[in-house]
Amino acid sequence: MRKPRTQPIHDGVRRRMVDAVEHVRKRMLKVARTLGAAGIPYAVVGGSAVAAWVATVDLAAVRSTQDVNVLLRRDDFEAARAALASAGFVHRRSSGIDLFLDHAGSSARDAVHIVCASEQVRAGEPAANPDIAGATEFDRARVLDLESLARIKLAAFRRKDRVHRADMIGAGLIDASWLDRLPEAPGERPRSLPSSPDA
Repeated sequence: MRKPRTQPIHDGVRRRMVDAVEHVRKRMLKVARTLGAAGIPYAVVGGSAVAAWVATVDLAAVRSTQDVNVLLRRDDFEAARAALASAGFVHRRSSGIDLFLDHAGSSARDAVHIVCASEQVRAGEPAANPDIAGATEFDRARVLDLESLARIKLAAFRRKDRVHRADMIGAGLIDASWLDRLPEAPGERPRSLPSSPDA
């Protein structure tokens, strides 16, 4: 069996770890600043939104994320695209998803992903995305309200959604009573809220 390395992590590696988290935060704030200055309503969703809400109760439970997900109304998309382009973002469409990259050579994993309010991300999902009316101000960015965010995570079944759900449960932000807030849906709707994404 391979022995773990016992020497300290090199300072350069540790710095890169910190920089990776800060880079995502700066991207989120740049998007928020750009859309806010253009008067375009938006809300941060996905892992960044979950992290923001978890941070309100337990900093030690905050999980980092690679990308930034932003909820926009369909009618505002063209104005948002123009505003983000003026801030240096590069628009790409990949697998039906609108992405904004930091620059032309960026990876799609390291991008701003646009999600449209009041629309289904994929056909067959139990509910459409919420509107952005209840977004809350966090650290100079507007984040989707907790109830709407929880409804998204309770109705989704990708592994990362289960992880986000577990983080919210572990922080005490949601519990089993939240299941009653889900829309009626067939199939895999959860009947309980296990604290592990693998349960």
